[in-house]
Amino acid sequence: MKRYTEMSADELKDQKAALAAEYEKMKASGLNLDMSRGKPDAGQLKISRGLLDAVDSKTLTVTENGIECANYAPLDGIPEAKRLMAGLLMVEEDEVFVGGNSSLNLMHDVMAFCLLFCLPGCEKPWIKQGEVKFICPAPGYDRHFAVTEHLGFTMLPVPMKSDGPDLDAAEELMRDPSVKGMWCVPKYSNPQGITCSDGVIKRFAAMKPAARDFRFFFDNAYAVHDLYGDERDELIPILAEFKKQGSGQYAFIFSSTSKITFPGGGIAAIGAAKENMDFIKKHMSMQTIGYDKINQLRHVRYFKDMNGIKQHMKKHAAAMRPKFDTVINTFQSELSGCGIASWNKPSGGYFISFDAMPGTARRAVDLCKGAGLTITPAGATHPYGSDPDDKTIRIAPSFPGVAELEKAAKLLCVSVKLAAVEKLLENK
Repeated sequence: MKRYTEMSADELKDQKAALAAEYEKMKASGLNLDMSRGKPDAGQLKISRGLLDAVDSKTLTVTENGIECANYAPLDGIPEAKRLMAGLLMVEEDEVFVGGNSSLNLMHDVMAFCLLFCLPGCEKPWIKQGEVKFICPAPGYDRHFAVTEHLGFTMLPVPMKSDGPDLDAAEELMRDPSVKGMWCVPKYSNPQGITCSDGVIKRFAAMKPAARDFRFFFDNAYAVHDLYGDERDELIPILAEFKKQGSGQYAFIFSSTSKITFPGGGIAAIGAAKENMDFIKKHMSMQTIGYDKINQLRHVRYFKDMNGIKQHMKKHAAAMRPKFDTVINTFQSELSGCGIASWNKPSGGYFISFDAMPGTARRAVDLCKGAGLTITPAGATHPYGSDPDDKTIRIAPSFPGVAELEKAAKLLCVSVKLAAVEKLLENK
């Protein structure tokens, strides 16, 4: 097929007419599908139904060391849950704080604690130091950006590279003492599916920010979300690497079982070195006596250990693979050779990152919506909802069935082509 950028004005006009007719036909088909977020489908939720039977009215709710889970305390989680989540976070058991169902909730709380209270060894909280800034790799996770903006930080985007965030750009920004932290999804990043290489993690750990109260927020949401078995990406233990470099105080690590068991009923946890863990527990103790320990016990009895989680995740991978393959195969058949789009094929995670021709992503997303398909807004992958190139679109293939996904992917392809043709004609 001839590349769109090589077509004459007349050829583009013919292409536009054909695409507009195809789009109107799709619009009339009555598609009504929301793919704006990465939600598990009913089949994935069914995979974890056995979790609900792990604790019932006849079950003793006492831990291995005699803690009654139906009562108050301990603040940081029952020992069995700390052990289980230590495996997910790749930290030691005493470096774990187990919270409620939401890791985003924990990230928000920890960021707010840093803003309002003095971090260990520091004299002022962030909020009393004037403007505070946060480094945000982009494309990235819109909820990270939302929390950061909501709490009043100035967001500083840095590009993503094939092995993780651009640390040359980040290191330059860290020379400014008003830069207080940085986000990173270290494995199967949202949305590009990039895993930080060993060298990138080691360089993170060796960095020397100008601010003593600087903190890295590692959101390891997709730690065990491998799609293709032996092709899985590997991530080295982050906190252990920081401790080797004598910089353990700089790192917070977060994870949860939200896309392992139930998004509304999982368990979330923080991994941190002792001084940071003491800081977290001090301020968490002001808002709760302890999180839902029966749910923690339920997860432990269901999974038993990390091997149980890994075996469970093979079932999720089997459910997700056909969906990712359907979208990728549709993109390849519909768009290869057009020269107007590119996309990633991740080894795991929950998203596919799609790059349309610069200047056309918003138009393509609007066209999709006009034909009954809601996808993540263009720009959501960047701080302040503003993609300077207007090209990146996040695809969340988890919720629809395969047949619906094929229709959705074809509609996106037609919308991307139509938006590109319009743009090229505008520039002729």
